[in-house]
Amino acid sequence: METSSSVDYTYLRQLVWGLSQNVLDPSRDYLFDTRLTRLLRNHGISHLDELVRRLKSRRDVSLEHSIAEAMTINETSFFRDGRPFELLRTDLLPRLIEARKHTRSLRFWSAACSTGQEAYSLGMMLLEHFPLLRGWNQRIEGTDISSEVVERAQSGRYHRIEINRGLPARFVVRYFDHQGEDWFAKPELKKLCNFRQANLCAPQLPFLRVDDRFDVIFLRNVMLYFSQQTRKNLLSGIHRLLAPDGILFLGSSEQPADPSLWTPVLAGGTCYFKPARPS
Repeated sequence: METSSSVDYTYLRQLVWGLSQNVLDPSRDYLFDTRLTRLLRNHGISHLDELVRRLKSRRDVSLEHSIAEAMTINETSFFRDGRPFELLRTDLLPRLIEARKHTRSLRFWSAACSTGQEAYSLGMMLLEHFPLLRGWNQRIEGTDISSEVVERAQSGRYHRIEINRGLPARFVVRYFDHQGEDWFAKPELKKLCNFRQANLCAPQLPFLRVDDRFDVIFLRNVMLYFSQQTRKNLLSGIHRLLAPDGILFLGSSEQPADPSLWTPVLAGGTCYFKPARPS
């Protein structure tokens, strides 16, 4: 795709921020040229400046959302940074299971789930190491702003290259079926996971019911390009959705915007956060 010095990147950055709260630095304007190539082709548009002119002349909500989705980073892999999963397996989940033995219910949320590997990794861990939970109400929710990656997560279909990133061979054989270069999550694994499109920066988070409280939330590598205020608003909402003894995992370089709401705990070579008790 040809680039043009006449492209109004400021307009595009503001559009993305308004829809996703992602703050894109001008030094990264080149990402618009690379990530919007397919979108331009699908809409019969030749150049990026033509796209901007079209949006300025006529509001197109669907096209605007497609741009915001295309600019979202969707890097993920199975059992990415394995330390949180190992800590859950050996220490945190056994404690949560003991605390939930009367309700027999556990809920997990993979926020910004991308193509679903994080959620399916949680599911495989539960099936592999906690067979006593088979009679429990277990649910793993995955949400992402991009409808395209949510559809891929729902399909449970992964290319051989994706399968080879972080997934032990025994898990591949046990939890996936093979067709050519692709692998498909087996029904036992898929039924644990529910995926849907949701914007974490919308006025309301996607879970509103009284029973929409989670025991474990993964919000990893999501807030890197959010403003401080956006991070504060998001984590305030997360705090309301997490059980009092629940567990929050952030990315290794991320910290809560409002430390008064969270108690950090260092364990197993990683850090997790618990909701702070009211003073």
